[in-house]
Amino acid sequence: MAAFDGAAPARRTGAERRAALTPIVLVVAGGLSVQFGSAVAALLMPKAGALGVVTLRLAAAALILLVICRPKLRGHSRADWGTVLAFGVAMGGMNTLFYLALDRIPLGIAVTLEVLGPLALSVFASRRMVNLVWAGLALVGVVLLGGGGFDRLDPVGAAYALGAGAMWAAYIVFSARTGRRFPQADGLALAMVVAAVLSLPLGIIESGAKLTVPSTVALGAAVAVLSSVLPYTLELMALRRLPAPTFAVMMSLEPAIAAGAGFLILDQALSTTDALAIALVIGASVGAVRSRTGSAPRREG
Repeated sequence: MAAFDGAAPARRTGAERRAALTPIVLVVAGGLSVQFGSAVAALLMPKAGALGVVTLRLAAAALILLVICRPKLRGHSRADWGTVLAFGVAMGGMNTLFYLALDRIPLGIAVTLEVLGPLALSVFASRRMVNLVWAGLALVGVVLLGGGGFDRLDPVGAAYALGAGAMWAAYIVFSARTGRRFPQADGLALAMVVAAVLSLPLGIIESGAKLTVPSTVALGAAVAVLSSVLPYTLELMALRRLPAPTFAVMMSLEPAIAAGAGFLILDQALSTTDALAIALVIGASVGAVRSRTGSAPRREG
């Protein structure tokens, strides 16, 4: 009210500024962890294959979360278990399709195509006409990425990334429902077990004994920590002090972080056109998120 009375607003103290910046730093750190974890996963693929990496990552993350959360198995209804099962299927599908895409196309482009899933969810969930502008902006970005045809990118890899985006949208929906039915991170831990169990046969068929090599297992555990356990913890801490819409806007910057990780670790340089396309999709995501309210999407992919 003081601002409306003509009084000058009080300046923030150093401690207050640091307190305001802390959740932002946590979100950025979580995004860096996810995308650099994906870069490490790409390095692991020649040793274990895309499906083998998914299996190692999900299995390690499930074990870590089970130890940390120790979820209770009793006292849940059939609807609760149905929700967590759907959450696990969405999580497993998202991870599997994303890593299959990562095996064929650059990391930054894969994440850019994947983020179209949450963007479409935001557009459809909001009935505001302005979101059609954001959808059109994202479409322009996708056309630029394809260079007039997705054969430049590897059409199968692009299709996998788009499929991962659809699974990300489903993940957001069932993540929210699971969070309402299970305390703390119990639902996430149980869903991670479902995803790990579903991915296990695929990983064994593709990689077999390669999954038991100690160095491969160690890298798989590192990917699980970087891409699942650490970012989830950081985001959970940030959301206690950061408005959900602000969090969601920052999550929209992931394609840029992914492009940086791909360049630094995988030597995946982007063309000027690719960089412009990524910027357009990021702008569309930020605009769509800012035009609607609600909980911020989180993911494990």
